[in-house]
Amino acid sequence: MRLRFGSSSWISRVLLNVGMLACGVAWATQSGASANAQEYLNGIEWQPPSVVTPGATNATPPSDAVVLFDGKDFSHWKNASNWKIEDGAMVVGRGAITSTDEFGDCQVHIEWSTPTPPKGSGQGRGNSGVFLMGIYELQVLDSFDNATYHDGQASAIYKQTPPMVNAMRKPGEWNTYDILWTAPRFKEDGSLQSPAYMTVLHNGIVTLNHFELKGDTPYSRPPKYTKHSDKGPLMLQDHGDPVRFRNIWVRPLKPVVGNQVRKPFLRNGDKETPIE
Repeated sequence: MRLRFGSSSWISRVLLNVGMLACGVAWATQSGASANAQEYLNGIEWQPPSVVTPGATNATPPSDAVVLFDGKDFSHWKNASNWKIEDGAMVVGRGAITSTDEFGDCQVHIEWSTPTPPKGSGQGRGNSGVFLMGIYELQVLDSFDNATYHDGQASAIYKQTPPMVNAMRKPGEWNTYDILWTAPRFKEDGSLQSPAYMTVLHNGIVTLNHFELKGDTPYSRPPKYTKHSDKGPLMLQDHGDPVRFRNIWVRPLKPVVGNQVRKPFLRNGDKETPIE
């Protein structure tokens, strides 16, 4: 005997309902398994992260930043009497300047521009430097179509490492450094406990990734670590070129805090199993 159906649409509806029922059973099975799954707990009681209001843009200081220069004055800087402010930017004058505020681990935002039209070549073209803690130099240089030794170009840790890439903009255009700095630590006897590290984004491009510094950054001798205080100023170098800086702010970085209130354990419903 042959069974005959009124239309193929009826068969489609039956198959659709069967499929939906199968999916529902599968979902319920997975959902139940998830609800009864074993969970790992580390036993740490964390302090809640503090709330920081971001700036309107990534270049705008967030609510917890220390603004070192907003285009108006040198109130956060020492030895700046021979520098000047033009169109909201500070212009390098005679002698290095240092911030009145001091920092250890921190996030630094700083924008800079080299002279236009460019003059000179190599290290003699748009040269300055950003010194973390007044000691460790991140090089500032017009490295747009300007050959020099690689560990002395823009975004290099001076005399220690070149940047991973050359992200330089044309002379006269504004460059941005976003720096993550981990200060070195020293033991009581003056020996090094842990080195400094630096991560740099040059114009939004990673050019240094958690680079371990070998020490300070002099021109005439190998780098070395000498014990210093836990905090130090930001320093901007005078190398004889009228480099401009603007929009400088720093965020002190504080470690996440948690207390180990119990040993790690696994929890499955009401059952807890310590992890030895």
